[in-house]
Amino acid sequence: MRQLESSKREEKGEAWPLRRFRRNSSSSSLRSLTMSHAAVSQAAAVSVSIGNEPSLRRSIFKQNNSISFNSNSWSSSLALNQRTTSIREAKRYTNTTICMSVQQTSSSKVTVSPIELEDPKDPPLNLYKPKASYTAKIVSVERVVGPKAPGETCHIVIDHDGNLPYWEGQSYGVIPPGENPKKPGAPHNVRLYSIASTRYGDFLDGKTASLCVRRAVYYDPETGKEDPSKNGVCSNFLCDSKPGDKIQITGPSGKVMLLPESDPNATHIMIATGTGVAPYRGYLRRLFMENVPNYKFGGLAWLFLGVANTDSLLYDDEFTKYLKDHPENFRFDKALSREEKNKKGGKMYVQDKIEEYSDEIFKLLDNGAHIYFCGLKGMMPGIQDTLKRVAEERGESWDLKLSQLRKNKQWHVEVY
Repeated sequence: MRQLESSKREEKGEAWPLRRFRRNSSSSSLRSLTMSHAAVSQAAAVSVSIGNEPSLRRSIFKQNNSISFNSNSWSSSLALNQRTTSIREAKRYTNTTICMSVQQTSSSKVTVSPIELEDPKDPPLNLYKPKASYTAKIVSVERVVGPKAPGETCHIVIDHDGNLPYWEGQSYGVIPPGENPKKPGAPHNVRLYSIASTRYGDFLDGKTASLCVRRAVYYDPETGKEDPSKNGVCSNFLCDSKPGDKIQITGPSGKVMLLPESDPNATHIMIATGTGVAPYRGYLRRLFMENVPNYKFGGLAWLFLGVANTDSLLYDDEFTKYLKDHPENFRFDKALSREEKNKKGGKMYVQDKIEEYSDEIFKLLDNGAHIYFCGLKGMMPGIQDTLKRVAEERGESWDLKLSQLRKNKQWHVEVY
């Protein structure tokens, strides 16, 4: 998750207890449906709380919308077909919640639509720009960290009504409301956030996108007290948003973190700190949860996630579910800096986990594996130093190896 905020902010570290479904106090809109694939599995009960809101159409109405995009490869019309039911039937579910955790769902994959989102050969890029942004709406905002996690992180679902398609690994730009203090009369600058859902969104209908946002709070180093005037403008706007609020979006942007799908048997090594796990959530849902036509993953996805503590583990139930259902295709290693020690007795950071499995990682890279990095910019020096040391121990030049990985397009970095 890229968040272009003040540098003096708390370290990012978030948790995602998917079983903690809570209704937003300001709305009875669709709730826990956004959180797990239990919500959409045809083979299991769904987790949904429905109110009298326009957002209901995402999952209960059948529509055929002809949509054109300002990009050559995205100019064709998309027929968006959703499952049908009447408003009367939907109202029967008002204020009713049928909850099921990820662990209770069927391991079968779920159906996605519209399948036409698979048609374009090139990713959508910059369909909406800062001077002509798209007005989307907030569907839900959920605090997704445990009580012992440092800071607050929110999972935010945004309704773009199918007008702002994206691919896994891309980012949205968000323009917070208000005036840019450095440019009187001008809007705020765009803040980029990695998208934490697949192109089909959490409702699997191609009409929403999800962001994982850490609320950026500034504390005065002398007094230790929060200074609201220096808090992150955009992250606080997003975390304070209510269902139905309007939000200005640009993009989508980015090609570096796109998931290469030409080889369905490829190896993908994903390294993240905190909300940097956002794009990987999209990858893994596509690989292991969604029934995507013409793409059946048979390779290895290996996730390394560094956070502060157990309460800071994002999407842990989802990832644990994939680990249980696909042990041959998914590996998941965590580094909890405030709870674990590395082999030298220091705090356990994600680079320590990488060093622990360095021989295996280097062999996979030699065989063509892709490696991705997303999270705090400060994580890269430690990781680079670790990889360099391991390379030298193997009698290799890290500089030459890195150059070759970049040349082969195996090296993917997005840090903030």
